Amino acid sequence: MLWCYKPYMALLEETVLLAAAVVRIELHDDLRYRLSYGELVVYENGRRRIRGRASAYEMRSVEQLRYDFERDVEAAGGRLA
Repeated sequence: MLWCYKPYMALLEETVLLAAAVVRIELHDDLRYRLSYGELVVYENGRRRIRGRASAYEMRSVEQLRYDFERDVEAAGGRLA
C-alpha cells in the first residue's frame, strides 16, 4: 500500500485546452493558488506575471481573483471564450 501525506488539499484543479493557450486553475485549502493562461498571464501565491513582467498581487477573494485574471488575460491579448 502506498500512502502519501499532503498537508493541504486541492479544492479545485482544472485544465482547459483553448486554441490559443492552455488555461490552468488550482486553488488549495491553505490559500495557495495558481491561475495561468499559457505563459502570457500567471497568478501565483501573491504574485502576478503578465508578459514576463512580475508584480505583487493581493488576493482579496476568489471572485476578485477570477475577475482580475480574466481582465489581465484580455488586456494582454488573450481570449478565454
